[in-house]
Amino acid sequence: MRDKPDVMDARILIVDDRGANVLLLEQLLQAVGYRHVMSTQDPFAVCDLHRANNFDLILLDLQMPGMDGFAVMAGLAQIETQAKGYVPVLAITVQPGHKLRALAAGAKDFIAKPFELEELKTRIHNLLEVRLLHKKLSNAVNTLETMALQDALTGLANRRLLMDRLNQSRLSSARTHNHCALMFMDLDKFKQLNDTLGHDVGDQLLQQVSARLLLCVREGDCVARFGGDEFVVLLDALGQNAADAAQQAQSVAHKILQMMQQPFDLQGHSVAASLSVGSVIFLGAQAPADEVLRQADLAMYRAKAMGRGRLCAFDAALPADLVVNTPQDTVR
Repeated sequence: MRDKPDVMDARILIVDDRGANVLLLEQLLQAVGYRHVMSTQDPFAVCDLHRANNFDLILLDLQMPGMDGFAVMAGLAQIETQAKGYVPVLAITVQPGHKLRALAAGAKDFIAKPFELEELKTRIHNLLEVRLLHKKLSNAVNTLETMALQDALTGLANRRLLMDRLNQSRLSSARTHNHCALMFMDLDKFKQLNDTLGHDVGDQLLQQVSARLLLCVREGDCVARFGGDEFVVLLDALGQNAADAAQQAQSVAHKILQMMQQPFDLQGHSVAASLSVGSVIFLGAQAPADEVLRQADLAMYRAKAMGRGRLCAFDAALPADLVVNTPQDTVR
């Protein structure tokens, strides 16, 4: 049998109320070459140990005083259900009749005492290979999920995640009657910078702007790259008073505009940049998400038309033909 290095680095826990059995298993695993082996004779400690160490395999005696192995597995199953994992248990007992019950309780394999050492070593190795493959697959799925919800260049939420968060905010707002705010912002004259200094410098500017935006919001707020040089900030739970909510959103917007006044160091170039910001306050789910975005976008274009680098709050009286009638070189 050829042992892989990652198998030897697996985290293993031995659980048995008898010290002699613990010592035997420790010596067996150390002789094979496993480098991270822990043990306990206290079944009540197993779940806390697993939370802290996320073991790849637990060698669990089923017959222990005070708390048997089946109760331990029930606790482990609850932990792994919350973590969307599986129970990494090899059940060990002198009662062969417990096999089906142990497997039904979540054990991945079973071995009866007295066991043959070679059989036990083989079962341990095979279980660890399956466990590590499961972890690699889980990590790959998590990576794909992250890529699907984050902007690759900036690490911010992408449009898909933003729309999900916006819909959650609308529903939460309907329940709590707390106002929310959405700010749509666009870098001023970004195309000119790209044409002059190149797209690599433009990408670096987008990354640095993203970092500054994150510094201006609360931990639970959402900052997203909507596309190109467009960003969206979603402020949740601003309170039940609309005027107070508007004031809070204005304070965040002014903080963003102030942060943008500091020049950016882009590959040796000191570059001044500004954002035009449009904001809208919304309550509940009466307005569709697309309409909330459209209103903030309309306010942003008014900010550009007013001279760029400023905030404009949405007003229902804004002319619908503002974007159409404003020359593109003036707006952007």
